[in-house]
Amino acid sequence: MSGHSKWATIKHKKAAKDANRGKQFSKLIRFVEVSAREGGGDPDMNPTLATAVQKARDASMPNDTITRAIKRGTGDLEGVTYEEIAYEGYGPAGVAVFVTVLTDNRNRAAADVRSTFTRSGGNLGEPGSVSWKFDKKGLVLVPSEAIEEEALLDLALEAGAEDVKSQESSFEILCAPSDLADVRKALEESGVTIENAEVSFIPQSTIGLDESQALKVLRLIDALEDLDDVQDVYADFDISEEVMAKLG
Repeated sequence: MSGHSKWATIKHKKAAKDANRGKQFSKLIRFVEVSAREGGGDPDMNPTLATAVQKARDASMPNDTITRAIKRGTGDLEGVTYEEIAYEGYGPAGVAVFVTVLTDNRNRAAADVRSTFTRSGGNLGEPGSVSWKFDKKGLVLVPSEAIEEEALLDLALEAGAEDVKSQESSFEILCAPSDLADVRKALEESGVTIENAEVSFIPQSTIGLDESQALKVLRLIDALEDLDDVQDVYADFDISEEVMAKLG
């Protein structure tokens, strides 16, 4: 899930993802395969693949599993062909929701996403209904205690970042998707702790949610992310640390 309060939502969902490593691996393998198919099998020449490989390594995926996924993507090994699709809609409290999917069955994916929206008090919209509310960016999260803001700003901008935003317990570094690998590398070489780095769809503005609204929205996000075909879910909401603490 990727809302404005990305740091808080990552912490909120980390335990669940750790407990479902098999499904996480399956989704990451699809990401690697599709990235290799669309941009080639060399991570140095394919920034999207570089990001996919790094996310797989962050999840402790074995290198031979990553290599096989790349080869399936480039056609060197036989494999399933996945299609990349985006679904858009609205959740509780009018939250805009943008869903990215990698699937080998478009009809199944559409039916699953639609029914999940409906069951969770939302509704699936037409293509383009909410995508205009998001900007595709590289996003790096750094814990606030890892480095002073001024030092991080200098380091990140020199590496090609566009902006550094201070949140309640983290820094969000934004860059062009093609610059994500370089920004991450520069931070790691300087000894900066990185919580997460990925290409994300950043909302241009956000809706603040109270505890009741947040619970409903998070249930929708959880249900969508639990679908096998769904890669990621982005939404234009903001949950304060205080509300997240109440949600546990």
